[in-house]
Amino acid sequence: MKKNIWTTIALILLFLGGLSVLLYPAISDYINSKSQSRAIASYSEALAQLSETDYSEMLEAAQKYNEALLTNPARFAMNDQQRAEYFSILDFSGTGVIGTMQIDAIKVNLPIYLGTEENTLQVGLGHLEGSSFPIGGKGTHSVISGHRGLPSSTLLTDADKLAIGDVFVLKILNETLYYEIEKSFIVLPENLDNLKIDPNEDYCTLVTCTPVGVNSHRLLLRGKRIFPDNEEEALKARNLRADARPAGIFVQYAIAAVPVIIAALILMLVQRKKRKKS
Repeated sequence: MKKNIWTTIALILLFLGGLSVLLYPAISDYINSKSQSRAIASYSEALAQLSETDYSEMLEAAQKYNEALLTNPARFAMNDQQRAEYFSILDFSGTGVIGTMQIDAIKVNLPIYLGTEENTLQVGLGHLEGSSFPIGGKGTHSVISGHRGLPSSTLLTDADKLAIGDVFVLKILNETLYYEIEKSFIVLPENLDNLKIDPNEDYCTLVTCTPVGVNSHRLLLRGKRIFPDNEEEALKARNLRADARPAGIFVQYAIAAVPVIIAALILMLVQRKKRKKS
């Protein structure tokens, strides 16, 4: 009887372990999407508290920073002083969030953080140090980086599905900027040639790893600033969704079924024990 009990317990633990492995990616992605939604909401609340003076001064500082990059050939190799200046300009909320990115084509709405440290890229998108702040304007080229293929969060996993002509939207401070993808590149990680600033253009490039799981190269999707003529369409794109992605129906049923299955297995164990005694 004891042997049967331990066998049943082992089967229960094995089942729960397998179910956990099966559900981990979807549940973790849902939890992370909730966290991303809170980050966006917190940023919006902090933005609403800014005075006009603070807003103007911060925007002016970002513009001056961008202008200085035009004459800085070593802009991607920052020293400690330059990094301190960089992290002080747009982080008015103290969270590192400087805005959001929406890509309707792949159902993405994510916070953008200053810097590209690994802990940042685990929870959202990162603005590459040394690239222009994403506030738009001629002679700017901002670079936004994100992970693909993480088991814990979707992020830019579907970036390879984006095509020439797709549009992504940046909401930085009170500005909404639209970029249309015009070119894509696959390059080695150390290749920065396609991230140069053109003094006559307003670019924003998305950068992510490729192939998924190998990560030996970088996929670059360069967007050029556009100004939509249709105000109704522009307003629709401006309506950023801050809601978390709902868990898939399979995941919802699986989560709901877990306590029922556990209860049923325990009941079977108890009944077997009673039959043995009788």
